[in-house]
Amino acid sequence: MVKIFDIYPAIDLQSGRAVQLRRGVAEDAMHCGDALDIAAGFAHDGAQYLHIVDLDGAFSGAGANGELISKIVKSVSMKVQTGGGIRTMQDIEKRLEDWGVWRVILGTVAVENPALLAQAAKKYPGRIALGLDARNGLVATRGWVEQTALPALDLAQKAAQTGVSAVIYTDITRDGMLAGPNLEQTRHMAEHAGLAVIASGGISQLCDIENIMKTGAAGCIIGSALYTGRFTLKEALGCAASQAPLVKELSPAGD
Repeated sequence: MVKIFDIYPAIDLQSGRAVQLRRGVAEDAMHCGDALDIAAGFAHDGAQYLHIVDLDGAFSGAGANGELISKIVKSVSMKVQTGGGIRTMQDIEKRLEDWGVWRVILGTVAVENPALLAQAAKKYPGRIALGLDARNGLVATRGWVEQTALPALDLAQKAAQTGVSAVIYTDITRDGMLAGPNLEQTRHMAEHAGLAVIASGGISQLCDIENIMKTGAAGCIIGSALYTGRFTLKEALGCAASQAPLVKELSPAGD
């Protein structure tokens, strides 16, 4: 059986607009166009998944993009995962039950209220993911503004025990910079976290996708490379499909 590797095109929302940030700095945003049109384009190009971040929610804890996210979810057939500013069970229920989101990503609250992470994972099996944003191997929270002393791998391993479905691992120093992913840390996370790892940050070339696949990650999130025309989503999907048999051969576990 060929190992499946999932591609998640990304839409980051700020004040109702699709934007791209550099290293997560709110003031350093590039407007990318109409979010609904972008989502429709991703669906047309064959994406099965979509990654949406509510940046206003991530930075302030109070999202202003809920109506837009709900519209996007209802307008496409892709499975949509979303995070940013989700702090309570009510926030989680609203997204999963009212908006129709496929999977919710919990980041800051996983650090500040791990009991909620466990409660959500139990109530919604397979529909809760850990959003793990790291700078130099340490977890950052609240839209990457607050730096903790908590090792990223420690948080992932604890989350794995709660039954969350995956970890979205972002190297903040690479995000939006088109400088290549942190393959060493991604491999380390994939080998030791006990969770499916979705890599994010730094992808700028098709070979970056190939290299991430070889780390054992289950998927990757692509944003800036698509918006700046480094390659197309169709090319990214084709790359993942063509490399899957090779990655299976290289995998020591043979999975």
